[in-house]
Amino acid sequence: MDAEQSILLVEDDPALALGLVDALEFEGFKVHHAQTGKDAVSLGRSASPSVIILDLMLPDMNGYQVCEQIRLTDRHVPILMLTARSQEADKIRGLDSGADDYVTKPFSLGELVARIRALLRRAGRGASTAPFRIGDAEIDPVKQVIVRDGDEQQLGFYEVELLKLLVARAGEPVSRDEILDAIWGLEASPTNRTVDNFIVKLRKKLEPQPDKPRHILTVYGVGYKLVV
Repeated sequence: MDAEQSILLVEDDPALALGLVDALEFEGFKVHHAQTGKDAVSLGRSASPSVIILDLMLPDMNGYQVCEQIRLTDRHVPILMLTARSQEADKIRGLDSGADDYVTKPFSLGELVARIRALLRRAGRGASTAPFRIGDAEIDPVKQVIVRDGDEQQLGFYEVELLKLLVARAGEPVSRDEILDAIWGLEASPTNRTVDNFIVKLRKKLEPQPDKPRHILTVYGVGYKLVV
């Protein structure tokens, strides 16, 4: 484990936080802990963590607000949101606020660590990727932004990886299982709904009419296909 890899844990439950800090330090990470949203935003700027684990329910502000505040100054740090809310709308809201991934409580430590490592791999792997275009949108994987009609929006790590995969297979149907294996890997144990949620999010940023997509098309019974 790289000694410089650190985690900012934002969790107000003392018992859960203590257990997570011990477990993550055992895995080789340096852990900074914040109990409030205000402290999380401050530590996010001063500690330069490799990954942020962000609880949704905090005493002073919610995780969505914290995520948005952090994204104002740091577009690149991977943010994994912890939430007790399992509704799809809550998860999509978390992704829309700038989170890269989410884990629903209760969760296993193994899954959490696997997702952290996956985020770190994606962060390192995308550093040298050149910009590319899809329709009238330009995507810069290094800056993690998409620009369409002069409007710049942020992309998360998984969004970038998903777009890169679809571009590499442009014109071909790509199954959900292929996407899951290539991007998340088997160790993270994601589901097909994970892929669908990210597709919904990408369409909102990429498509002129997200409900009538022209570029990321659904191939029923299979997965998705990119039409450039």
